[in-house]
Amino acid sequence: MTSTTRTKPQPPAAAVAADAHWAAKMDRLRSRALAETVFVVCDDQSVRDRYLRAQRDYDLAAQYAKANPKDTEAASDLTRATEARDDAKQAYDEVSIPIRFRALPRQALEALYEQHAPSETDTEDGKRWADSFPAALIAAACVDGMTETEAQELLNSWSLAEADAMFNAAYGVQNTTRTDLGKG
Repeated sequence: MTSTTRTKPQPPAAAVAADAHWAAKMDRLRSRALAETVFVVCDDQSVRDRYLRAQRDYDLAAQYAKANPKDTEAASDLTRATEARDDAKQAYDEVSIPIRFRALPRQALEALYEQHAPSETDTEDGKRWADSFPAALIAAACVDGMTETEAQELLNSWSLAEADAMFNAAYGVQNTTRTDLGKG
């Protein structure tokens, strides 16, 4: 019988000596959530344009109001821009279809690459993976429960640009880095 209980290893003595809070750091590192992104499909171009325009107007009004804090007209413009942006965002959210993708743990992604490795002919043609990989990755990374069959259906029926955009969202989150090198 296999136990599912994890034993928590003790931090190395040298690490504790160098940083008394090492155990707390490791707890935080272990509990990090994997990166996520949202791919949004919006078929109503006028609603999308309205939202993007309202967001730009808001950004400009906020920047101007911040630079001119005593300007009451700037504050009023910011209030109007905020209301217009919020209304446009609500309309955009009502007609949009969000699809959430999450980065896979490294071993799961490596297994997916292995399962969908290119054939010798594919490799000679410069392909990095088998034709089945995009749908498999989309399904594996989709938080909303899209199946591989559904992903392949969309990839086959959408325009090349939109199919590529969905794949790039699922693939791009796999390459999201949330780390920096300090100046130690």
